[in-house]
Amino acid sequence: MIKRFLNLEWKQYFRSSYWQKSILLNILLVFFALYFVAIFLGMGIAMYPLLKKLYPTEDPLLVFNGFLFFWVLGDLFMRFFFQKLPVMSVKPLLTLPIKRGTVVNYVLGKSAASFFNFLPLFAIIPFGIMLIANGYNVSTILIWMLTLIVLTLIINFLNFIIESVSAETEVSFLPIIIIVGALYGLNHFEIISFSSLLGDSINAVMNNPVLVLIPFAILVILYYFNYKGLYKKLYLDNSLKTKAKEARSTNLEWTKKFGDIAPFLQLDLKLITRSKRAKSSLWMLGLGLLYGLFFYPNPVYADKTYFFIFIGIFVTGIFLINFGQFIPAWDSGYYKLLMSQNVKYEKYLKSKFTLMVMSVIIMFVLSIPYVYFGWKILLAHFAAAIYNIGVNSHVMLFGGSFNRKKIELDQKAAFNFQGTGAVQWIIGIPLMVLPMIIFATLNYFVNFEVAIAVIIVLGLIGIAFHQKIMKFITKKYQDTKYKMIDAFGQDN
Repeated sequence: MIKRFLNLEWKQYFRSSYWQKSILLNILLVFFALYFVAIFLGMGIAMYPLLKKLYPTEDPLLVFNGFLFFWVLGDLFMRFFFQKLPVMSVKPLLTLPIKRGTVVNYVLGKSAASFFNFLPLFAIIPFGIMLIANGYNVSTILIWMLTLIVLTLIINFLNFIIESVSAETEVSFLPIIIIVGALYGLNHFEIISFSSLLGDSINAVMNNPVLVLIPFAILVILYYFNYKGLYKKLYLDNSLKTKAKEARSTNLEWTKKFGDIAPFLQLDLKLITRSKRAKSSLWMLGLGLLYGLFFYPNPVYADKTYFFIFIGIFVTGIFLINFGQFIPAWDSGYYKLLMSQNVKYEKYLKSKFTLMVMSVIIMFVLSIPYVYFGWKILLAHFAAAIYNIGVNSHVMLFGGSFNRKKIELDQKAAFNFQGTGAVQWIIGIPLMVLPMIIFATLNYFVNFEVAIAVIIVLGLIGIAFHQKIMKFITKKYQDTKYKMIDAFGQDN
């Protein structure tokens, strides 16, 4: 049965229209995977001599065990945002004589083969070999390596439990922030020394191998909890069951001032405030507004005026970037219905443009207090806002005409790469890199004022030719209309 499941998933992946369109993204992910493998391999080889040098009077293995708590926190944090429970299209299988337990065991077993579980081995095994080469008992090191492998799997299944709890919260990443922050805080202020507790536990297992049964028991318990949770959800009509919530209405009468694009604006605003994925655009506003505080108070960046325009574009354009990169994928769930109506593409795109421009203006006004760090910063933010309105807003809309990735709005937003393709990577060049290169070059060879003036002029040119640019973009959307409808109708 497992062989059949693997065969079905293999066919589903390679017969999908998405895998060919995601070749560039897949190549990039492979590159990052090899990059991290190389880093962990280097860490495993260099760990023993490095610990010997830093702690010459202590046992390197005991020192390493003392830091395992921080590895657990970091691993758990990264898994939450990047590792998803492997799933398969199980609904067709539920009508067949296949036991639900078999499907659940396959899904959970597949998660054990995750890249996140194999990556630590590239550090653990070389470090273990180095320890054996330096006279450590072979059986002791093997028990130690086995314990860390079990610990990795414990983190794996613990992550899925945290994710299931997070899915029920309004802010999906809040539980992991609270858990990791609380554990780190308790350890840092020495209220409960988790680093010593975990390190001593690993040392005890090495001294008494029978104790390895304890982490195995914890692993079995976590597996059981995940099994029961998935088993209860594995019903054909599970997706039809929804929680009863009190209906909330929002007064959007003010949008009628925008005329014939008001209905589209209302749809977008409801989308942003009601869907889990799109709501991230609102949460990112706070992050974008505070982004400058990471740089401006730092004396290192005080004289690096060429960097101001990059920060300004990010601060004033955070919503434009976060929301605009997935136009029109936000509407992919009902795009076919939308296009079957008497909808003018021009009005549809104008509403998106208006929403992005409004966000840029609001973010610039809110960023005015940055003048406290110098008038040049305020001027850079103003120039960046004009550039975002005149250039980047059009770049985002044009890039959207190449989007072919569907987005599930009910999925959690934090580090969710669904809907991300090559377009989102390429679009960053004219969006962020190009204005920074232009600004930095003029700032270096001429002066700050001329660099600011050129960025403003580029933005004003975009504003002046807005109608012509929008006609060109609208024509592009019309030409690719049916390709989008077909792509959004495909399963991810």
